[in-house]
Amino acid sequence: MSFENKVVIITGASSGIGEATAKYLSNLGASLVLTGRNLKNLMKVGEACKAHSTNTPLLLVADVTNADDNKRVIDETISKYGKLDVLINNAGIIANGSIENTSLEQYDEVMNTNIRAVYHLTMLAVPYLIKSKGNIVNVSSVAGNRSFPGILAYGISKAAIDQFTRCTALELASKQVRVNAVNPGVIVTDIHKRGGMDEKTYAAFLEKCKQTHALGRPGDSTEVAATISFLASDAASFITGVNLNVDGGRHAMCPR
Repeated sequence: MSFENKVVIITGASSGIGEATAKYLSNLGASLVLTGRNLKNLMKVGEACKAHSTNTPLLLVADVTNADDNKRVIDETISKYGKLDVLINNAGIIANGSIENTSLEQYDEVMNTNIRAVYHLTMLAVPYLIKSKGNIVNVSSVAGNRSFPGILAYGISKAAIDQFTRCTALELASKQVRVNAVNPGVIVTDIHKRGGMDEKTYAAFLEKCKQTHALGRPGDSTEVAATISFLASDAASFITGVNLNVDGGRHAMCPR
């Protein structure tokens, strides 16, 4: 799973799964382009990557919902490295709400971030991925292939990512560009707190994971990063169109 001479873009790299993936791939020799909205956190991740690699990551403050930012990310990547091998569409948000209380504003924010941005950045990246016979890894969720109440807009957005992954995998297969996705279960990051959970609610939520995940615990971001790295590597050269659950068995569970 060497990524020597591989150029990899990771969106949402300033925290959570994106941060863990950046660190994991830096250890494997990747030339990284890290994007995020928080400059301070992004610089912190960049420094951590430099500590484990001779390659200095290209850090780009960018918002995936901004079309100009997406174009700038691709343009600056090609300007610096001359190519692109892997696109990891990781940036995403979560929001609580049901059909009874989800606002259209919340729906638009979730869909614009979680699927429209992925669609757009992938469009821009594909011509370069065709040249390199590279690949794409999208970060979806167990909520994309299983149904849960109370996160309606989020669940719809991740189901869309799953279908987007399968469709683009078929569209690009003849060009030797692979497209896959990971579907994490509950992973210990800041995403749920940013989505509105207070400390007490979050602690109870993690405790409940002992029952909702077959392995009896929530996951760690490095466990997802390892799976992303595998799918992005030459070790997965005959895998495309896959939505791979990294969820401690949650997708296989049924209430009894």
